[in-house]
Amino acid sequence: MAKRLDLPFDPIARAADIWEQRFGPADAMAAVTSIMRAQQLLLAELDGLLRPHGLTFARYEALILLTFSRRGALPLRVIGERLMVHPTSVTNTIDRLEEQGMVVRRPNPRDGRGTLAEITGRGRKAAERATGDLMAARFGMGGYDTGELGQVFTLLRGLRLAAGDFVAGPGEAGPDGGGAGVRAQA
Repeated sequence: MAKRLDLPFDPIARAADIWEQRFGPADAMAAVTSIMRAQQLLLAELDGLLRPHGLTFARYEALILLTFSRRGALPLRVIGERLMVHPTSVTNTIDRLEEQGMVVRRPNPRDGRGTLAEITGRGRKAAERATGDLMAARFGMGGYDTGELGQVFTLLRGLRLAAGDFVAGPGEAGPDGGGAGVRAQA
């Protein structure tokens, strides 16, 4: 869990006021800084919830991805693509999970050079218990109702779409803003 700061003012709002005076509009800077701080807070809380299971959020995500796969195994390359992380991060995550007996590496039968990560029974049990704890804590988002969570998802989905994380479906706005729109309606 992140250490409470209990400052007598909002440091991001204060920075935005100063930014406005020195550089001009501060809305984008304040939004980005708020997202980055929220990421720090959420990661600290989630890692704290996962620590008793011997997991970090990155390891948990990898285990869950493997449980979502039909055979409980995926090529490391696919894990990286789906988790949107660098191949080195995937290797480190799978190394740690393998050391803990939660995954094993196997040769990819479809590709003689490739490697699969396969979840073990121990990994499935850890993922199941950890999921229960995360669900009970609403993934650190307990202060928001379902509608607000949907709005957050929709707003950030537009950013991810514009970055090219995925291709817009029919009726969705593309990176150029065309289409029906993925942004929350005002």
